[in-house]
Amino acid sequence: MGANIVPNGSGATFRCWAPRARQVAIHGEFNQWGATDDGLLYQDGPYWSGFVADAKEGQQYKFFVTGIGTSGYKRDPSARELTRNPSYPFCNCVLQDPRSWKWHDVEFHAPRFNDLILYQLHVGVFNGPDRPRRVAKFLDVLGRLDYLVALGINAVLLLPIVEVASGRSLGYEGFDIFSPEMDYAVAPGPELQGYMGLVNGLRNRFSAPALTEGDLASSAHQLKAVIELFHLHGVAVLLDVVYNHAGGQMKGQDESIWFFDRAAGTGANDSLYFTDQDHAGPVWAIWKSEVRQFLIDNAAFFLNEYHVDGFRYDQVSVIVQASASEGWRFCQDLTNTIKYLKPSAINIAEYWSVDPYVVRFPQHGGAGFDACWHDGQAHLNLQEVARQLWAPNFLNAWRAVQYIESHDEVYRDRSQRIPRMADRGNPRSWFARSRSRVVTGILMLAPGIPMLFMGQCFLEDKQWADDAGAHPELLLWWDGLDLDKDVHMGRFHRFVEALIHLRRSEAALRSETLSVLHVNEENRILCFRRWVPGEGRNVVIVASLNDKTFPSYELPWPRAGGWREIFNSDAYDEYPASGNGGGIGAFEAPRDGYPATARMLIPANSVLVFAR
Repeated sequence: MGANIVPNGSGATFRCWAPRARQVAIHGEFNQWGATDDGLLYQDGPYWSGFVADAKEGQQYKFFVTGIGTSGYKRDPSARELTRNPSYPFCNCVLQDPRSWKWHDVEFHAPRFNDLILYQLHVGVFNGPDRPRRVAKFLDVLGRLDYLVALGINAVLLLPIVEVASGRSLGYEGFDIFSPEMDYAVAPGPELQGYMGLVNGLRNRFSAPALTEGDLASSAHQLKAVIELFHLHGVAVLLDVVYNHAGGQMKGQDESIWFFDRAAGTGANDSLYFTDQDHAGPVWAIWKSEVRQFLIDNAAFFLNEYHVDGFRYDQVSVIVQASASEGWRFCQDLTNTIKYLKPSAINIAEYWSVDPYVVRFPQHGGAGFDACWHDGQAHLNLQEVARQLWAPNFLNAWRAVQYIESHDEVYRDRSQRIPRMADRGNPRSWFARSRSRVVTGILMLAPGIPMLFMGQCFLEDKQWADDAGAHPELLLWWDGLDLDKDVHMGRFHRFVEALIHLRRSEAALRSETLSVLHVNEENRILCFRRWVPGEGRNVVIVASLNDKTFPSYELPWPRAGGWREIFNSDAYDEYPASGNGGGIGAFEAPRDGYPATARMLIPANSVLVFAR
């Protein structure tokens, strides 16, 4: 579908779905925008297609659709790129040959699902100069690549990066869903020249050929350059995609996908790709096979042409609810296709309320997703936290993406971030710092796929906003970390860095094992065990959310003998750390169904980790 340059470069094919159109033509720079007849497309059932000789990469084009209702230009629904036009939405589509980008990431292999540690970020506000007045760019993310690698995460999850009506956006209202957001691209010229040293310096580490400004002129190539550099540095890239609805702004754009075949009807159900249902925008008409295929093609496109390593699918529950007959089957077809094309790519569903069948195989009645969004640890009740350490009724622990903060929870005017929830009056107090360490520690040491939201790793206490121009006070405060303007940020960053290193170095913490040894709501103590099946390599986590220290607390223990204290969150604060001198001795005294008892000092608001 769309525009595709043929392998020998002698021209391009054009194809679109317009079942009720009377005539469709392709106009562009290659035929003087319709001055000749060679742009008329041939009808083949509901499709229109044709070939234009000598059409070349970089040339601009649009479909001209003559319908029962109206006539005029329409952007290609499958356009790989749009022009950077200050008068958007009156922009053009750009012919692009995916073969023109030469990849150098062939040796990269995405982490196994149970090894993933996700970091969620929003490109438009994450990093870059003058963010209150300038939308941050794809290439700005590279300025924090070394930071993310040093932190230890092995996958980034980008909030939606496809074209939307405004660059200041969460990204969930796209409708030109094959084209990268033009506001995230750096314009050719002096601005792009300023990035060439950074890009080529990072590439040089791996002997990848230097790029020219011409190589990075397109927004698509800038995004590909970022993904390739993340891969070269050992980090997978996942995209957040939206197949439950599109942006309502397209209704006011005559050249958008809305009423693409220009039918005479005025109701939303006549709009071809959409229904009259609404979920923050028109719901895709999943009941039509052509629409289902369009969305599946979109996911396949990002796998094949951008080398992405998986997806987080927004509100899959809306897809199922909006089309009871076809929604579930669409999910099965989608996940089956992705597994066929790239078995290492992970499919993560956001589905409310969480349903284990979402992550079961289609042949067993499931939707076929690999993992599901899961906020079960976001509770104050420790009994509930303990119950949710392993997502209830999930066959595998790694099938749950566990998180405390995400783009939804801590968006402006919603919930507070962890430090401010811990101490609303002073998010830098000892209470805020220590409780934040405990919450993050449980997240990173529990079963499942842990996910951090941008800033969570250095004690960011502010909510976030996508419209940084209106809310500059909610931007990530990198200076607090980079310039040591906030010593607590640096200490907390080192704590998270050590925690991630511990998870990656201890196989038990990535295993499919969990045994809750102790939960005491009154004392605010939680203790659980992880191990490697068949090998042992036991790790026991003790977490306290009590503001006082227990000098001699007894816990049921899996085995008597000496245990090393391999992690103590108390060591990452400005006060002298309390601990157990590097280890404890468990003695043979059965307790609560376990063969031994351990006696230890548990610092106030702390996480301790023991191993043997």
